[in-house]
Amino acid sequence: MAADRERQIARRFHDRTAHSPASIRMSGHTLDWDVKPFLFKVYTDLPAVPLPRAFDPVSMDTLLALAGDAPAPAQSLGLDELAALLYHAAGVTRKKEYPGGGEVLFRAAPSTGALYQTEVYVAVGAVDGLEPGLYHFCPGDFALRRLRDGDVRGALAAAAAEAALARRAATVVLTAIYWRNTWKYEARAYRHLFWDSGTMLANLTAVAGALGLQPRLLAGFVDPEVNHLLGLDADREAALELVALGPEGPPGAPPAPLPAVAHPILPLSSAEVDYPALREIHRASMLETEAAVRAWRAGGGGPLSTTTATATGLVGAPAPGRPAAAAATGLEGAPAPGPPASFIALPEPRREAGRGLGETIQHRGSTRQFGRTPLAAAELATVLAAATAGFDADFPAGLVDLYLIVNAAEDIPPGAYGYRRESGSLELVRAGPYRSESAYLCLEQALGGDAAAVIYFLAPLDTILERFGNRGYRLANLEAGLAGGRAYLAAYAQGFGASGLTFYDAQVVEFFSPHAAGKDAIFVTALGRAARRATTR
Repeated sequence: MAADRERQIARRFHDRTAHSPASIRMSGHTLDWDVKPFLFKVYTDLPAVPLPRAFDPVSMDTLLALAGDAPAPAQSLGLDELAALLYHAAGVTRKKEYPGGGEVLFRAAPSTGALYQTEVYVAVGAVDGLEPGLYHFCPGDFALRRLRDGDVRGALAAAAAEAALARRAATVVLTAIYWRNTWKYEARAYRHLFWDSGTMLANLTAVAGALGLQPRLLAGFVDPEVNHLLGLDADREAALELVALGPEGPPGAPPAPLPAVAHPILPLSSAEVDYPALREIHRASMLETEAAVRAWRAGGGGPLSTTTATATGLVGAPAPGRPAAAAATGLEGAPAPGPPASFIALPEPRREAGRGLGETIQHRGSTRQFGRTPLAAAELATVLAAATAGFDADFPAGLVDLYLIVNAAEDIPPGAYGYRRESGSLELVRAGPYRSESAYLCLEQALGGDAAAVIYFLAPLDTILERFGNRGYRLANLEAGLAGGRAYLAAYAQGFGASGLTFYDAQVVEFFSPHAAGKDAIFVTALGRAARRATTR
């Protein structure tokens, strides 16, 4: 019973932060521009270690990289490769200047509200040209700053209960600074922490794979130990995910107690607003010991087959009416929707787009206005295949199901559909034109109606929480963000655009029900060709 009560923390948080027409209209929240947080974390007492600006452009075709068609494993990890990885995951890719001195900096990965709360740290053990240590990456001056001297891989491996981390060349740690996002989105920003780190991970894992660095994503670790290692004030910033990189070599030093570090940083703003509900859900989803990490992986977090990619591939079709995620993970989702549905077989996904991954990331931006021109069926099929492709992780993929409203796609009648990843087909939920409904569901934003297609990520949240505990809430939002990020890349590689959107929670589920009964709305990504005069940011 205690465990059941604990799991309700995530359930209550999700429900209390749900958007509805009433909650949006009754919200008294306004943006205080005088305390808008600064967009970079700056350590004021640490010297910069400049990164090389001439590095691998990552020319592997974007679609090949997203499909995991990686080259032979790299024999080493050098500073040039690390610079390429950090630039394409979190770097400033370009800037736009305005009369009077104003400028907007464009980042490699999208972020809700362009607030960029995701921070990047690197535990370096065997990187050619860089001393072992723990570093923070600052996109503003494209430099590292060393927070700890010496090899900390052993301590990180113990905290993650993953011995291989002590032998991998480096591990990237993603964190989030709450206030950067809560300034605009209040407590609901907790969802955004994982959407945004997920979209960054889409870039990072694709680039790392293309460089032969064999990325492995870890969502399970002892939170207090990793936060201590990074020197974080966990009430304001916390670790979210780890990504192991590079070949294995001799292990780092055995873990030993590490002293606290508290390097001074530039204040984000003159004042901050605290959101206790966000801190409560994050604490409730923490793992406190190495034994707890191992138990979490063994009981729910571990892959269900020899590789996560195999689990994602969904060998064999699920039973009629059973959600795809349920078939992939064993999660029992919504009941059968009733009468047999119609299916539309999509074309084979394109294997190549003719645009390198680095070029795609360089030109990526969130489309701010869609034209109503259609997508080709093969273009849509390619995005959906990329969004649901497998990845190496310590948790199974397939927790999140993809539903769509198709407004304009060649050879696909307008309507609402569920995506069957195992067969690459669309299952008709309801037929008809739904542009106005899609705009309404997307918080009454025109983007949702003008887009050629809109992907709605839904998940059987209660079942996920039963199996993974409160940390399952992180997983659902993370996987949706990662899938959305991969959809971004696949769209821009093919020459059209994408934009992440927020939504009316209950209304999305109601629209796709009874097929989606028992699920919760997690994230939304709109796809389409930009209007002629549209701008991107």
